[in-house]
Formats: sequence, structure tokens, C-alpha cells
Amino acid sequence: MNQHIENETWNYIILNYRLPKAITAILVGCGLSISGLLMQTLFRNPLAGPYVLGISSGASLGVAILILGSSILGGAFSGLAQSQFLISIAASAGSFLVLFAVMLVSKQVKNTMSILIIGLMFSSLTSAVISILAYFSSAENLQQYMFWGFGSLGNLTWKELLVFSSIFIMACFLILPVIKPLNSLLLGENYARSIGINIQKTKNLILIATSLFTGVITAFAGPIAFIGLAAPHITKLILKTSNHKLLLPASALLGAIIMLISDTIAQLPNTQYTLPINAITTMFGAPIVIWLLVRKKKMVL
Repeated sequence: MNQHIENETWNYIILNYRLPKAITAILVGCGLSISGLLMQTLFRNPLAGPYVLGISSGASLGVAILILGSSILGGAFSGLAQSQFLISIAASAGSFLVLFAVMLVSKQVKNTMSILIIGLMFSSLTSAVISILAYFSSAENLQQYMFWGFGSLGNLTWKELLVFSSIFIMACFLILPVIKPLNSLLLGENYARSIGINIQKTKNLILIATSLFTGVITAFAGPIAFIGLAAPHITKLILKTSNHKLLLPASALLGAIIMLISDTIAQLPNTQYTLPINAITTMFGAPIVIWLLVRKKKMVL
């Protein structure tokens, strides 16, 4: 009887916690790595990452309005901030609001670097609003928002994971038409235009795909640092190629592996504590990237 109960407990833990968490880690690692590679190629900037468009900041603003704003409004609103589903909706709404703004701006601005700067300005603007909300919020709500900002892979149910994976697959399909244009963009927009690449269409597909990746990841797992910036560089240094037909799947695979390893490290053995996934990805990943880049003595584009 005890053996049967123990087996049921283990089945529950594996099927409803461990397996969804592992799938979430794989999706997060793949999505952030692909997004980072797309941004580095589009802006031809090795320091560009998946969050440069301000999409993650928009998601953070949505969560801040829900959690920190409920502290200010009080009453019935205070209970809303406890729902993980509503937090995901708020993050998604914030990210797509910024996406809409970025897409409007991209139609008016032809210079790609201007889009990068505007994305950074959106991030600064949302950070200012979050700071104001944090100033007036209670310590309990501020702590809840801070813990959300640490990032987490273990809070998703199968229904939430289904939504997550559906949006993830949608973003993957948007990338397929831009693989060849991505290789052309490495030589500059003028060259890409001269061989018949539709620059505006390519930009739109890249921006939408990146926004879908970062928006849904931030909504369901929080803002995960480092992976999107570092995984593409490590992949380029290992494969020694700039062909995106190889770089995209390889970056996705490496990002998934890094996230799974980071999640394993975050589980402190023989304790009930779990370290913030953001701290692990940065603490162990940043030195590796620094060592690789110093060894190569140059940043790989």
C-alpha cells in the first residue's frame, strides 16, 4: 500500500512538475537564443540581445501594474495579483503593447539603428513607470514583483504550457522565410537590397518573431538574463560559421542545454531551496563568454 502511494507521488511529481519544468527550460533556452541571434544579425551589433526592443520591459510593466498597482488600489484588486494566470496575461498585454509601438515606429524609421535606440528608450520609459509604482507599493507586493523578476521555470501547468508552446511554434514558422535574407544582411542592407531582398518585410518578420519569443517567455517564465546574448556567440565560436541555416538550430540547441544545466544547478541538493534561475545563468555563463571572447581576441559577428 505504501509502495503504491509512493509510486503515485513520484508519478505526480514527474508528470506535473519535473516534465513541464524541463519542457519550459528547453523552450525558454531555444527562444532566447534564436531571438538573440536574430537581433545581433539585424542590428549587426554583437551586444544586441532579445530584450533590446523593449518587449521584456513592456511585459515587466504589465506585471508591475498588476502587482504593484494592486497595492495602490487595494480592495478587490489586491487578490488579482495572486493569480499566476492573470500575471501571464498582464505580461503578455504589456509586451504586445510595446510590440505594437515598435512596429509603428519601424514603418516610419528606415534606419535600423534608430529602431534599436527607440527600443532602449521604451525600456527606460517603462523602468521609470515601474519605479514610480514601486515607490508607492507595499513591501509585500514589492517583494512579489521582485521574486517574479528572478525568473522561474517551475510554475507552469500543462494548459499554460500548451499556450506557451503554441506561440513558440508560431514564432518558429515566421523565421523560416528569413533564413536566407539573414545571411545577406550580414553584408549590409544595401547588398541585401541589391540581390532582391525585401528589407522591410524581412525586418517586420524578424521583429514580430523576436517579440513573440521574448513576450511569451517573459510572460510565463519571467525575464531570463544572459542566454539570448551569450548562446549565439558561443555557437559561432564553436561552429566557426555565419550561415544561419546552421546557426539557428545550433543556437537553439545550445540555449536549451544551457537552460537545463542552469536549472539543475539552481536546485540546491538536499534542501528545499531553489536559487533564482537568473543568478545561475549569469553567474556561470558570463565568465564562459568572457573567456571564449578573450581567447579569440575579437567579438564574432
